[in-house]
Amino acid sequence: MAEQPESDLLRDPESYARLLRHVHEAVLSGVPAPRSPRSVISKSWDRSLAARVDPDAMRPPLVYGAAELHAVREAHPLAPVLPLLRQTLVSIADDAEHMMIITDVDGLILWREGANAVLHRAENVSLTEGTRWSEDAIGTNAMGTSLATGEPVQIYSAEHLVRAYHAWTCAAAPVRDPETGLLLGSIDVSGPLRTVHPAMLALVTAAAQLAEGQLRAHLAVREERLRRANMRHLEALRGEAGALLSATGRVLASESCGDLPSTVDIRRHGGTITLPDGRLGAVEPLDEGFLLRLRTRAPRRLPKLALELLTDGTPSITVDGREIPFTLRHAEILALLALHPAGLSAERLALLLYGDAGNPVTVRAEIHRLRTQLGDVVRTRPYRLAADVDADFLRARTALCQGTDATGAFRGPLLPDSEAPAVLEERESLTASVRRVALTGRNPESLWSFWETSCGVDDLEIVDALCRLLPEGDPRRAVVLTHRARLR
Repeated sequence: MAEQPESDLLRDPESYARLLRHVHEAVLSGVPAPRSPRSVISKSWDRSLAARVDPDAMRPPLVYGAAELHAVREAHPLAPVLPLLRQTLVSIADDAEHMMIITDVDGLILWREGANAVLHRAENVSLTEGTRWSEDAIGTNAMGTSLATGEPVQIYSAEHLVRAYHAWTCAAAPVRDPETGLLLGSIDVSGPLRTVHPAMLALVTAAAQLAEGQLRAHLAVREERLRRANMRHLEALRGEAGALLSATGRVLASESCGDLPSTVDIRRHGGTITLPDGRLGAVEPLDEGFLLRLRTRAPRRLPKLALELLTDGTPSITVDGREIPFTLRHAEILALLALHPAGLSAERLALLLYGDAGNPVTVRAEIHRLRTQLGDVVRTRPYRLAADVDADFLRARTALCQGTDATGAFRGPLLPDSEAPAVLEERESLTASVRRVALTGRNPESLWSFWETSCGVDDLEIVDALCRLLPEGDPRRAVVLTHRARLR
């Protein structure tokens, strides 16, 4: 969730602005500040300063003049949703003495509309069409920072790195391509400091969601039209394995193909391709899109995905023995897919990862990044693992179900830093089950193994059981007795 300025300070904008100016000057001067900037602002300032943005002298670069900008606008994917955004934002912005701004993925301002007085005032600080507002070009601002983080953000007064914009406040939300999950640009509402309103962030976030919804509708209409126009080519295969593809390789319809990826990696002019499962295919260009003809080939051996996520140390993920760098979010996704081998929809996965506030678009973007790293180990429609999975938490669960000792696989809690609701529930359930079995089994080796983890080390019931069960001559008993004394 995006950080917002404190509501009590928003009720007194001028006081808040003065405080932020003091914070800005102190941080840039390297002296103690009256308070810390919000984390999203601090990180943005760090990125901007690393890009050598000058807080005193910077102006956004002019990339396109008026003549060139017309063609750039017409070709941009957000052009079709401009009427919707005008209807949603411009009248509100006009009444509130704000303006609506739409950028591309590089922070280039494509459109800006709103109150004339604000538009004229914006021209004095180069807040105009054709200029680029990425963080590396002009420092912390709502448009550039939302594109850098992929999250909605509101920037208030001296939270802008460049001093020339301390008299402004702005809120922006990114817009993603519903087909790929990649960023297309941002939607921003900006205005003078005195016109700030705490609902600005919610407004641009809702507008971005509306834009993505309309883009999804446009995509569905285009793909259905293309499917109908090209269906005769698929029917002409007379039962042979084949599929209709969009211009980007998305599978629109298939016949006798079995399991296909949602998108096929195609070449512009067609040719022979190899699918992730080893099958060969020939891609033939059509007037629009492509026809894929498949040849049968023995499936490849599934890769081995090893998930070692029960640990007090550093978790590990490997594919065929190769260590894979990963983020916490990607580890959470892989854990949940391992727990649901039949697969999960984007909506269900969003609920498990984020709770009721989950957004399927965010999940699709994360899956896109994960597939870029792991290839077809992660399949789509639904999201699932196409691998021979060896996961320590699954081994522990299996041992518990079979009534055998699970402490051998349990070396710590499942992803202890995770706050994803489903991971938290699995972590607590698994830890409680292993603890219960260790206590009721009265096996000192199992109890010792559980006690050595962060889950058991300060568990007085576990410690008491060890003191009772470890024999007098066992050197571990003295260690446990000393620890019990400290606990009590």
